[in-house]
Amino acid sequence: MKATNESITIARHINAYLNEYVPSQKTKSEHTLKAYNDALSLYIGFLDLEKGVHPSKLSCDCFSVGYIEEWLVWLMIHRSCSPDTCNNRLSSLREFLKYLGSRDVSLLYLPQAASQIQRKKGCVRKVTGMSKKAVSTLLEAPDPTRKTGRRDIALMVVMYSTAARMDEVLSMKVEHLHLDAGKPSITVIGKRDKIRTLYLLPKATAHLQAYIKEFHGDRPNPSSYVFYSRNAGSTGKMSQNAVNKQLRKHAQTARITCTEVPLNIHAHQLRHAKASHWLEDGMNIVQISFLLGHAQLQTTMVYLDITTEQEARALATLEDENDKSVPKKWLSADGSLSAFCGVRTIKK
Repeated sequence: MKATNESITIARHINAYLNEYVPSQKTKSEHTLKAYNDALSLYIGFLDLEKGVHPSKLSCDCFSVGYIEEWLVWLMIHRSCSPDTCNNRLSSLREFLKYLGSRDVSLLYLPQAASQIQRKKGCVRKVTGMSKKAVSTLLEAPDPTRKTGRRDIALMVVMYSTAARMDEVLSMKVEHLHLDAGKPSITVIGKRDKIRTLYLLPKATAHLQAYIKEFHGDRPNPSSYVFYSRNAGSTGKMSQNAVNKQLRKHAQTARITCTEVPLNIHAHQLRHAKASHWLEDGMNIVQISFLLGHAQLQTTMVYLDITTEQEARALATLEDENDKSVPKKWLSADGSLSAFCGVRTIKK
């Protein structure tokens, strides 16, 4: 059956959204880009496999509330997705529908209707904490006589001391380092391309300076990634999987002397640990929220699992609870709907 003008238009919008709009206007994070792609691939796969929607039948009606709610149930039952995963998929689909509405005002009803769909109730998963002793022992685990060991030390020190997100650190380029300034700092680009300046303490500055000289030479290329891939070279950033693999390796070593170090450690725990330690040291919650790059103060409260009493004590350190002005310390030839729309094919 021949595709209709409407189906062709929708397929083109999907292709433009995933390959042009999202990478240029919404995010450069590989994981976030994958999340948007996965959500649309799963939805198109659902329409194809469960609803029998042929490319010629693809229409705006395929994005009705009823279809989306059925999709969420399908994700939970047939894909074994957790409530949190379903909510993330729903959020990604909503973003695409907003894009459709922005490209054709007659479709504005789609994102408006989708916004009324109830999110799934899920459990809040706590990040396993790490004590200061555990962090200190972990930082001493890499072998400083080995080149990779010195790299790992520098990477972990930067990640912990700044509490930056892993992708923020791995996306950092030499030009984002300001190590010779009066107050050494790094510039990171966070979610929605928000830029933060994170100041460095002497220990982190020294490790970074030694690392840059050894790994980038006396005249480093400003556009090179600071922590780059061994295979791709300085033009390709180190992968998050590689970082977590090294962390788990060092955690095994560290546990010999400190059982508080989690064996299944991941980079995000260093960020969470630093935020918790800031709080323990008396830093107020607004400053911590700013340094973490959170848009909402409540996000920081949930992130640190702060109780009502703790929240009150944390806010009590502020002269004005409403004052957030703080110093800057941080789309084939198979005829399938998926191929037509240019998204990944979902297996039955």
